[in-house]
Amino acid sequence: MARSQTLSYRPEPGSIPTQPGVYRFRDSRGRVIYVGKAKSLRARLSSYFQDVGNLHQRTATMVTTAASVEWTVVKTEVEALQLEYSWIKEFDPRFNVKYRDDKSYPWLAVTLSDEFPRVMVGRGAKRKGTRYFGPYSHAWAIRETVDVLLRVFPMRSCTNGVFKRSAQIGRPCLLGYIGKCAAPCVGTVSAEEHRAIVEDFCDFMAGRTRPFTKRIEKEMYAASDAMDFERAARLRDDLGALRKALEKQSVVLPDGADADVIALAEDPLEVAVQIFHVRGGRVRGQRGWVADRVEDGEVGDLVEDFLLQLYAGTDPESAADSIPREILVPAEPPDSATFEQLLSDLRGSRVQVRVPQRGDKKSLQETVARNAQQALALHKTKRASDLTTRNRALEEIQNALELEEAPLRIECYDVSNLQGTEVVASMVVFEDGLARKGEYRRFVIRGVDGQNDVASMHEVITRRFRRLLDEQASSELKPGDEQSGPMLVDPETGRARKFAYAPGLVVVDGGPPQVAAAQQALTELGIDDVPVVGLAKRLEEVWVPGEEDPVILPRSSEGLYLLQRIRDEAHRFAINHHRSRRSKSMVESVLDDVPGLGEVRRKTLLKHFGSLRKLRAAEVEEIAQVPGIGPRTAQAIKDAVAPAAAEGSDQDAGSAGRAEEPAYTVNTATGEIEEA
Repeated sequence: MARSQTLSYRPEPGSIPTQPGVYRFRDSRGRVIYVGKAKSLRARLSSYFQDVGNLHQRTATMVTTAASVEWTVVKTEVEALQLEYSWIKEFDPRFNVKYRDDKSYPWLAVTLSDEFPRVMVGRGAKRKGTRYFGPYSHAWAIRETVDVLLRVFPMRSCTNGVFKRSAQIGRPCLLGYIGKCAAPCVGTVSAEEHRAIVEDFCDFMAGRTRPFTKRIEKEMYAASDAMDFERAARLRDDLGALRKALEKQSVVLPDGADADVIALAEDPLEVAVQIFHVRGGRVRGQRGWVADRVEDGEVGDLVEDFLLQLYAGTDPESAADSIPREILVPAEPPDSATFEQLLSDLRGSRVQVRVPQRGDKKSLQETVARNAQQALALHKTKRASDLTTRNRALEEIQNALELEEAPLRIECYDVSNLQGTEVVASMVVFEDGLARKGEYRRFVIRGVDGQNDVASMHEVITRRFRRLLDEQASSELKPGDEQSGPMLVDPETGRARKFAYAPGLVVVDGGPPQVAAAQQALTELGIDDVPVVGLAKRLEEVWVPGEEDPVILPRSSEGLYLLQRIRDEAHRFAINHHRSRRSKSMVESVLDDVPGLGEVRRKTLLKHFGSLRKLRAAEVEEIAQVPGIGPRTAQAIKDAVAPAAAEGSDQDAGSAGRAEEPAYTVNTATGEIEEA
């Protein structure tokens, strides 16, 4: 059905031009739902009219929702970019990525179009005739800076009402009396003199700070030599005010460059963008967005969408300030040269879009990337901590999978290995939509040879639910007791039995083969009341046992977001366990040739130090303190690990750091993780 709907409005291939242009898809009501551009319209549009199963899930939804497609041919790719931005702004298509501020950012604005320009803090859309600086993270930080600078640049900062009232009564406001305003309202300075002060203020804010500090310093010494100590003292205080304002903006690029530094943090559902505005080598402002991903594109495609929305609509009057000479990005957009030409035309001089490779600019972009990662993590934390959102997510999962009740306890399983070696699996638990890390478990796969994720999944599901049956059988109350059914709490310790709780839903990382293996394991154990699904990574499809087609949850669904977060947590936990196992295996292999050191002593040594890195750093006396290790054996151990100390130490250090999980210990008998 979806395929026939796609073909119903598909234009004849020969009717689509090969020139560059912009296209738009419309739905049955004529609304524009997607806008895109292409170097060759025929090649690009043909890619949409293929088997829907080969398309990205979001793209397939767009194609099947559309009822018509139209295009406009342009002469150059720059014109295509400009038209694409105009259409996106005009039609606001639902399937285009929309970067939105995660908060309202303040600007420092100077109303140059007024006869007596005013400096103020503003938010929202920009106005013509006003020069903007920023945006900044906090309004209070701007006000503090302006308050300091008004001592040196006493320009007007009052509202129009205050300005008119002071002019009527012939008396300036408080700022005029304390020297933080030149009081143009009462004619203390002329309009030309006041505008000169404003221009100096704008130059200073734009990063041209050195001439002002040098000029004031020169005037200060000249006044001192002329015995005008009162003026010299005022200039000294002005110089201190300028330096105080500069201290709030640390130098990040010593060459005094003007650049916008952009970084992304992404997952299959969302993308966080951070941008630092650097002017004169100093960070002048910062902005951040978190947007829903609508296509499974590369980082360069995301950068292209972002650059288009950020710069294409820049007002020509403020383009020189808004668009810097250099834009640093994590990956070049597919049409990097076209973007450079468009931005250069807007700015009136050359603009370069590039990926920094080394030095201060590379270091700064790494800092911006960390900010983007933290912003995405914070966004996810806020979203996950909302009780209403969690309840809606569980309800959506229940309805989509047709469960009898909401899955209050969800267990997710993932398998990790390296070319079939050190195969491990993880089990993470979410209750009421929140992680229960005390219930996490890890498994060492023993009955599978080589890389076989399906067999590994069968083994781990079998072991976990056999433990469930054993726990329930051992906790059954005897006839005549007041209660009936299994006891989920150990009467001796008062703690919950580790595997006694049955989940409301089992999620496996994978597609139909992994789901079938998990379902088979439950069937073999006689368990028929635990639903199983799989979550495939590429298209985020939810697979149900025995069904030919997956369950497709909307990309904006809170239920899909929760399943994806659970899957990612299981993957992270399995990877950490795998790295831990590799680190321990490395220690054992290094110690194989040490005379007098058997398997028991090696395990004791490993348990004591935890990693090869820590063992290499230990002194002979520390090694000798391990039970069963004497001074001679300790020296032999030190000699065995010392030659390899310089080789691969960084890798061991990273593995050891990631592998440490102090809340858990390995049960050597079962190979499973239990609480410490």
